[in-house]
Amino acid sequence: MPDPRKVTFYHAPHSRSSGTLVLLEELHAAYELKLVNMKAGEQRQPAFLAINPMGKVPAIVHRGTVVTETAAICMYLADEFAYGTLAPKIGDPQRGTYLRWFFFGASCFDPAVVDKMLARPQPERTGAVGYGTFDDTINALAKALEPGPYILGERLSAVDVYVGAQIGHALMVKAIEPKPVFQKYADRVNSRPAMQRLLQGAK
Repeated sequence: MPDPRKVTFYHAPHSRSSGTLVLLEELHAAYELKLVNMKAGEQRQPAFLAINPMGKVPAIVHRGTVVTETAAICMYLADEFAYGTLAPKIGDPQRGTYLRWFFFGASCFDPAVVDKMLARPQPERTGAVGYGTFDDTINALAKALEPGPYILGERLSAVDVYVGAQIGHALMVKAIEPKPVFQKYADRVNSRPAMQRLLQGAK
């Protein structure tokens, strides 16, 4: 009989879905890996578009529910499989900080870095841009990481897996300066066994 808690995970190597893969490993969650061949255009085929009409990975199906968007997937998985540990419970004073930096990563850091990579000009009305300015975004994140070792202090949480993957990628493609605070944080997250298995090609 199929495990009702098993996650069906749609993944493409070397994409945004890699962070979700690391989190699944970190959570020791049972999952079925469904590889999506982006070069072959499988993400635009009807079978996958029925899962995610955006034609993007990652995506998961769990107990009959489809979840897309990396931050939403990570938050969902942490609540399902590590509520109270890697996901602060509702009522925990750290829950607000946890949610804050998940949404910051998705709505500020990611678009700011993409705009930088694509050399998009900064609009004159920075207030009309969700993240304001690239420099403000980078400085805000650096300030959040300075106390360390993790976003919630001594406590590792799912947001570190998500933001750590974002920072690691941004450093790799030279979209952000390798400030010590970013490099040390990325190294710390990358040193965990789940990330090491991914980096070594285990998954």
